[in-house]
Amino acid sequence: MQVTTKGQVTVPVEIRESLGIYPGTEVEFEIVGETVVLRKAPGQRRRGRSIVARMRGRATVKMSTDEIMALTRGEA
Repeated sequence: MQVTTKGQVTVPVEIRESLGIYPGTEVEFEIVGETVVLRKAPGQRRRGRSIVARMRGRATVKMSTDEIMALTRGEA
């Protein structure tokens, strides 16, 4: 893999998927001797929270939690 003139490299999809690195994920680099270590930056559990925040208040059906659970379980 080559570094571009802008100092960029492409992280292979297998590595991104195994580490849970998605667009917008912050990463950090560490130099260990002659090796560079890439890892997700600490505190990167925002993706789920941001999805929930975007969806909050969008429900269009007025059902209780019990009614929704009965519906998903196929109960009458």
